Amino acid sequence: MDSVIRVRSAVEQDAPAMARVHVDSWRETYRGLMADTVLDDPALLDQRGRFWAAVLTDPSYAMQRVAIAERDSEVVGIAMAGPSREPEVEWSQQLFVLYTYAAIHGLGAGAALLGAVVEPASVVGLWVADPNPRAQAFYRKHGFLPDGASSTEDGIQEIRMVRR
Repeated sequence: MDSVIRVRSAVEQDAPAMARVHVDSWRETYRGLMADTVLDDPALLDQRGRFWAAVLTDPSYAMQRVAIAERDSEVVGIAMAGPSREPEVEWSQQLFVLYTYAAIHGLGAGAALLGAVVEPASVVGLWVADPNPRAQAFYRKHGFLPDGASSTEDGIQEIRMVRR
């Protein structure tokens, strides 16, 4: 069995597996931060599946860079970045999604996904749950620092981090 993690651009056929990683990762990461009614909603997987199918086929998402990490031919991580949606910021790229299964944390998939969707020298912003010390430490390791902005989305407190 080949246990090497490989990262590649996502294609339309990846949408169902991406939805599974997205939902499973939310459940691993946000249990206790996000309402159980959201995490356990039977429609959540279908909703995420429709989202990823749209991202990978709808021309309105054409500027997004979307990648997956695979291990043993199974999707184990997902990432998406694109033009910033933040008004009046000094960064042009925004990281919207970066999730991997907890079982592969520390094996390099997150770093490889990050590198696949954002330009190395670009100024990039993102929002991360707070508290989420593991994710915040990961982003700090990759040059991101909190810029003082915070918000609450879907009941989750978030802080904004920027890599300059």
